[in-house]
Amino acid sequence: MPEFFLRGNSARLRIWLSLGYALFIAYASLSPFTGWREQGIDFIEVLKLPLLRTYTAFDAILNLLSYLPFGLLLALTLRSRLSALPSLLFSCVLGMLLSGSMEYLQMYLPTRNSSNLDIITNSCGTLVGALIALSMTNWTQSYARLTRWRDYNFLHGKVMDFGLALLVLWMFGQVNPSLPMLGNVFISEIAQQPFATKVDTPFDLWESAAVMLNLLMVGTLLLTLLRNPATVIRALLLVLVSVAAVKFITAAILLKSSAMLLWVNGEAMLGILLGSALLFISRHFLRPNIIRLGALLTLAYLIIAHLVLDSSTPAAGMSVYHWHYGHLLNYNGLSQTITLVFPVLLLLHLYRVRNV
Repeated sequence: MPEFFLRGNSARLRIWLSLGYALFIAYASLSPFTGWREQGIDFIEVLKLPLLRTYTAFDAILNLLSYLPFGLLLALTLRSRLSALPSLLFSCVLGMLLSGSMEYLQMYLPTRNSSNLDIITNSCGTLVGALIALSMTNWTQSYARLTRWRDYNFLHGKVMDFGLALLVLWMFGQVNPSLPMLGNVFISEIAQQPFATKVDTPFDLWESAAVMLNLLMVGTLLLTLLRNPATVIRALLLVLVSVAAVKFITAAILLKSSAMLLWVNGEAMLGILLGSALLFISRHFLRPNIIRLGALLTLAYLIIAHLVLDSSTPAAGMSVYHWHYGHLLNYNGLSQTITLVFPVLLLLHLYRVRNV
């Protein structure tokens, strides 16, 4: 096995990503976490039910794709310590245990249905992901280039690996097309039809402030991770372009045609411009001052997001979708949770890097 697959910093990052994705699966499987009660269902009987009962191809494909990244990350994590076959076997067993646990707990949620076919399709997704991961160990040149790129641009260490995982978490929450760009308020108004007279709404400077602070939080995170802080604007631009591209694709797939660009608004654009300008200036600050400033900006964001802005509920954003599967509501709820948890985790990260 190539040596760079065994490197500590790469393995630690894969561990963080694996744990984070497992939490994502738990959230998506068990939200909204209310109404827990015994329903008189025997899990053994659930496992014995006939297959394909009230099950669609869409459910099967979604379950497979949902667990594929988990299998991939898990197998890459295990491969740093085990040979190929044990990594594959342990990944599949852990995927089955996670899926089985979720189905068992869903028996106590009236809004959820436990299914033996869910366990099968989830396990197949884990298997496919694990097989992809093991095949990646043969892509030595590509992985070596990726590793060199990471080593050249980012600092190493446990704290930095946590920070990179935190950046991935933020990006995952932001690609939701029912969230304004860099915002935390769900789009709840009814999408206007083309050529219809739009209702005038006042420009909300508080939303611009929230967007600006959100951008500065991510910029501060990047400043603590990058080897060369002077490249922070370029790195931030890459992050934002990646988020915007995925956001546009998901909007094209999931949103009504008249709501395609609702996530781009004047408040967001003003906040991005102001945030970029301030980040350009702050990149020249000393590292301790950057950390202190980042902590103050994060606290300000928490105050605005929780006490000033009237954030919509995840269900309110469903009016702009033309797909109405329950999974979308779960995704909206997860996005909202990420926007609420990210500032707290960022404060933890800033506290840990203060002496690095």
